[in-house]
Amino acid sequence: MLAMIQKRVSKGDLEAIRVLGDGYCHGDLGLAKDVPRAIELLTEAAELGSLDAHCQLGLVYCTGGGVEEDKARGIRHFQCAAMKGNGLSRHFLGAVEHDNGNYQLAVEHWIMDQVRHLSVLKSCP
Repeated sequence: MLAMIQKRVSKGDLEAIRVLGDGYCHGDLGLAKDVPRAIELLTEAAELGSLDAHCQLGLVYCTGGGVEEDKARGIRHFQCAAMKGNGLSRHFLGAVEHDNGNYQLAVEHWIMDQVRHLSVLKSCP
């Protein structure tokens, strides 16, 4: 499986780049955990348009998971993904606002995330 992912990465496949970055981030796919390499790959995937990569970078930077904590940078990644429809990033923005004592704004983020979920459910046959 790793060989297939690496082959797709060499062709610039953004989802494969994100998956490989995730593998390095968590030490999955038989890879040794290498957060700097993970950030490199996740940043590349985010620049290519991966909302999931933005979300994961937001988590890494907000929590300091293997890198120096940089909440502002993490929040920017969450915002970029949330504005394009990534519900998990919207949820995490709500959590950040809650932790900062901005409860009204936290609830607004969470409501926006739930409204998105409802609109997806309504579109199902």
